[in-house]
Amino acid sequence: MTPDDFAAATSVSRETLERLRAYADLLVKWQARINLIGPDTVPDLWRRHMLDSAQLFPHLAHRAIHRTVDLGSGAGFPGLVLAILGAPDVHLIESDVRKAAFLREAARVSGTAVTIHATRAEAVPPLMADLITARAVAPLGKLLDLAAPHLAENGFCLFLKGRGVEDELTAAQKEWHITVERIPSLTDAASAILDLKEVRRGRAER
Repeated sequence: MTPDDFAAATSVSRETLERLRAYADLLVKWQARINLIGPDTVPDLWRRHMLDSAQLFPHLAHRAIHRTVDLGSGAGFPGLVLAILGAPDVHLIESDVRKAAFLREAARVSGTAVTIHATRAEAVPPLMADLITARAVAPLGKLLDLAAPHLAENGFCLFLKGRGVEDELTAAQKEWHITVERIPSLTDAASAILDLKEVRRGRAER
Protein backbone atom coordinates (compact mmCIF):
# COMPACT_ATOMS: atom_id res chain seq x y z
CA MET A 1 0.00 0.00 0.00
CA THR A 2 1.31 3.44 -0.96
CA PRO A 3 0.54 6.68 0.88
CA ASP A 4 -1.86 7.59 -1.92
CA ASP A 5 -3.61 4.23 -1.51
CA PHE A 6 -3.89 4.98 2.20
CA ALA A 7 -5.38 8.39 1.45
CA ALA A 8 -7.93 6.84 -0.89
CA ALA A 9 -8.90 4.23 1.72
CA THR A 10 -9.28 6.74 4.56
CA SER A 11 -10.31 9.98 2.78
CA VAL A 12 -7.74 11.98 4.75
CA SER A 13 -6.90 15.47 3.59
CA ARG A 14 -3.69 16.21 1.70
CA GLU A 15 -2.39 18.13 4.74
CA THR A 16 -3.06 15.19 7.06
CA LEU A 17 -1.38 12.81 4.62
CA GLU A 18 1.73 15.00 4.58
CA ARG A 19 1.86 14.94 8.38
CA LEU A 20 1.60 11.15 8.31
CA ARG A 21 4.33 11.01 5.66
CA ALA A 22 6.66 13.04 7.89
CA TYR A 23 5.95 10.59 10.72
CA ALA A 24 6.51 7.56 8.48
CA ASP A 25 9.77 8.94 7.08
CA LEU A 26 11.08 9.55 10.59
CA LEU A 27 10.09 6.05 11.67
CA VAL A 28 12.05 4.48 8.81
CA LYS A 29 15.13 6.53 9.77
CA TRP A 30 14.92 5.62 13.45
CA GLN A 31 14.20 1.96 12.65
CA ALA A 32 17.84 1.61 11.61
CA ARG A 33 18.86 2.40 15.21
CA ILE A 34 16.08 0.99 17.38
CA ASN A 35 13.53 -1.71 16.70
CA LEU A 36 10.29 0.28 16.53
CA ILE A 37 8.32 -2.17 14.37
CA GLY A 38 8.97 -5.66 13.03
CA PRO A 39 11.68 -5.31 10.37
CA ASP A 40 9.73 -7.44 7.91
CA THR A 41 6.75 -5.05 8.15
CA VAL A 42 8.68 -1.91 7.11
CA PRO A 43 7.96 -2.37 3.37
CA ASP A 44 4.24 -2.65 4.22
CA LEU A 45 4.23 0.22 6.71
CA TRP A 46 1.20 2.02 5.27
CA ARG A 47 -1.10 -1.01 5.46
CA ARG A 48 0.26 -2.96 8.42
CA HIS A 49 0.66 0.02 10.74
CA MET A 50 -0.85 3.26 9.38
CA LEU A 51 -4.12 1.81 8.05
CA ASP A 52 -4.37 -0.71 10.87
CA SER A 53 -4.32 2.23 13.31
CA ALA A 54 -6.41 4.64 11.24
CA GLN A 55 -9.27 2.14 10.93
CA LEU A 56 -10.16 2.97 14.55
CA PHE A 57 -10.87 6.62 13.81
CA PRO A 58 -14.36 6.23 12.27
CA HIS A 59 -15.44 4.47 15.48
CA LEU A 60 -14.83 7.70 17.40
CA ALA A 61 -17.58 9.53 15.51
CA HIS A 62 -20.74 10.51 17.39
CA ARG A 63 -19.21 9.57 20.74
CA ALA A 64 -18.39 12.05 23.49
CA ILE A 65 -14.60 11.94 23.71
CA HIS A 66 -12.59 14.59 25.53
CA ARG A 67 -9.46 12.60 26.34
CA THR A 68 -7.76 9.61 24.68
CA VAL A 69 -5.16 7.32 26.26
CA ASP A 70 -3.00 4.93 24.24
CA LEU A 71 -1.37 2.16 26.27
CA GLY A 72 2.07 0.88 25.31
CA SER A 73 2.33 3.29 22.40
CA GLY A 74 5.64 1.95 21.08
CA ALA A 75 6.16 3.52 17.66
CA GLY A 76 2.88 5.43 17.98
CA PHE A 77 0.34 2.88 16.74
CA PRO A 78 -2.48 3.55 17.08
CA GLY A 79 -2.25 6.57 19.40
CA LEU A 80 -0.14 9.00 17.39
CA VAL A 81 -1.97 8.16 14.16
CA LEU A 82 -5.29 8.89 15.87
CA ALA A 83 -3.92 12.16 17.23
CA ILE A 84 -2.87 13.23 13.72
CA LEU A 85 -6.33 12.31 12.43
CA GLY A 86 -7.95 14.47 15.10
CA ALA A 87 -8.56 12.44 18.26
CA PRO A 88 -8.72 14.84 21.24
CA ASP A 89 -6.21 15.29 24.09
CA VAL A 90 -4.16 12.18 23.30
CA HIS A 91 -1.90 10.75 26.01
CA LEU A 92 0.73 8.24 24.86
CA ILE A 93 2.05 5.91 27.57
CA GLU A 94 5.35 4.22 26.72
CA SER A 95 7.84 2.94 29.30
CA ASP A 96 10.76 2.40 26.88
CA VAL A 97 12.71 5.67 27.05
CA ARG A 98 14.07 5.32 23.51
CA LYS A 99 10.62 4.79 22.07
CA ALA A 100 9.30 7.70 24.14
CA ALA A 101 12.07 9.86 22.63
CA PHE A 102 10.98 8.76 19.18
CA LEU A 103 7.37 9.65 19.98
CA ARG A 104 8.41 13.15 21.06
CA GLU A 105 10.29 13.69 17.80
CA ALA A 106 7.49 12.15 15.71
CA ALA A 107 4.97 14.46 17.37
CA ARG A 108 7.24 17.41 16.60
CA VAL A 109 7.83 16.63 12.92
CA SER A 110 4.15 15.90 12.34
CA GLY A 111 3.01 19.01 14.19
CA THR A 112 0.88 17.03 16.63
CA ALA A 113 0.02 18.02 20.20
CA VAL A 114 0.18 14.97 22.45
CA THR A 115 1.18 14.25 26.05
CA ILE A 116 3.84 11.58 26.41
CA HIS A 117 4.25 9.60 29.64
CA ALA A 118 7.64 7.86 29.60
CA THR A 119 6.77 5.36 32.30
CA ARG A 120 4.62 2.32 32.97
CA ALA A 121 0.85 2.73 32.89
CA GLU A 122 0.64 1.67 36.52
CA ALA A 123 2.81 4.67 37.50
CA VAL A 124 0.63 7.26 35.75
CA PRO A 125 -2.02 8.97 37.91
CA PRO A 126 -5.58 8.14 36.76
CA LEU A 127 -6.25 10.01 33.52
CA MET A 128 -10.02 9.49 33.35
CA ALA A 129 -10.06 8.96 29.60
CA ASP A 130 -13.21 8.61 27.55
CA LEU A 131 -11.31 6.35 25.13
CA ILE A 132 -8.44 3.93 25.74
CA THR A 133 -6.65 2.27 22.84
CA ALA A 134 -3.95 -0.37 22.57
CA ARG A 135 -2.29 -2.54 19.95
CA ALA A 136 -0.03 -5.55 20.52
CA VAL A 137 0.55 -4.69 24.19
CA ALA A 138 -0.70 -7.57 26.35
CA PRO A 139 -3.40 -10.25 26.59
CA LEU A 140 -6.85 -8.76 27.09
CA GLY A 141 -7.12 -9.52 30.81
CA LYS A 142 -3.83 -7.77 31.55
CA LEU A 143 -4.79 -4.93 29.23
CA LEU A 144 -7.99 -4.36 31.19
CA ASP A 145 -5.94 -4.31 34.43
CA LEU A 146 -3.86 -1.49 32.90
CA ALA A 147 -6.79 0.36 31.36
CA ALA A 148 -9.34 0.32 34.17
CA PRO A 149 -7.63 2.90 36.45
CA HIS A 150 -7.52 5.37 33.55
CA LEU A 151 -11.04 4.83 32.17
CA ALA A 152 -13.77 7.40 32.83
CA GLU A 153 -17.09 6.14 34.15
CA ASN A 154 -18.78 5.97 30.76
CA GLY A 155 -15.60 5.45 28.78
CA PHE A 156 -14.88 2.75 26.23
CA CYS A 157 -11.91 0.86 24.83
CA LEU A 158 -10.85 0.11 21.26
CA PHE A 159 -8.27 -2.66 21.22
CA LEU A 160 -6.70 -4.10 18.07
CA LYS A 161 -6.39 -7.85 18.53
CA GLY A 162 -4.97 -10.69 16.44
CA ARG A 163 -6.00 -14.26 15.77
CA GLY A 164 -6.11 -15.28 19.44
CA VAL A 165 -8.89 -12.82 20.22
CA GLU A 166 -11.57 -15.37 21.14
CA ASP A 167 -9.32 -17.17 23.62
CA GLU A 168 -8.37 -13.82 25.15
CA LEU A 169 -12.02 -12.86 25.51
CA THR A 170 -12.89 -16.17 27.16
CA ALA A 171 -10.08 -15.74 29.68
CA ALA A 172 -10.82 -12.07 30.39
CA GLN A 173 -14.53 -12.65 30.95
CA LYS A 174 -13.73 -14.88 33.91
CA GLU A 175 -12.65 -11.75 35.80
CA TRP A 176 -14.21 -8.82 33.95
CA HIS A 177 -17.66 -7.67 32.99
CA ILE A 178 -17.44 -6.18 29.51
CA THR A 179 -19.95 -5.41 26.81
CA VAL A 180 -18.20 -6.50 23.63
CA GLU A 181 -18.63 -5.58 19.99
CA ARG A 182 -16.29 -7.40 17.61
CA ILE A 183 -15.50 -5.39 14.50
CA PRO A 184 -13.69 -7.06 11.56
CA SER A 185 -10.23 -5.69 10.85
CA LEU A 186 -9.69 -3.96 7.51
CA THR A 187 -6.09 -5.17 7.35
CA ASP A 188 -6.21 -8.80 8.49
CA ALA A 189 -9.13 -11.22 8.15
CA ALA A 190 -7.94 -13.12 11.24
CA SER A 191 -7.86 -10.00 13.42
CA ALA A 192 -10.53 -7.84 15.03
CA ILE A 193 -11.20 -4.56 16.77
CA LEU A 194 -12.72 -5.02 20.22
CA ASP A 195 -15.08 -2.20 21.16
CA LEU A 196 -15.53 -2.61 24.92
CA LYS A 197 -18.02 -0.75 27.07
CA GLU A 198 -19.34 -1.08 30.64
CA VAL A 199 -15.93 -2.28 31.78
CA ARG A 200 -15.83 -3.36 35.40
CA ARG A 201 -14.25 -6.12 37.40
CA GLY A 202 -16.56 -9.09 37.88
CA ARG A 203 -17.64 -11.99 35.70
CA ALA A 204 -19.44 -10.96 32.52
CA GLU A 205 -23.11 -11.81 32.24
CA ARG A 206 -23.88 -14.20 29.43
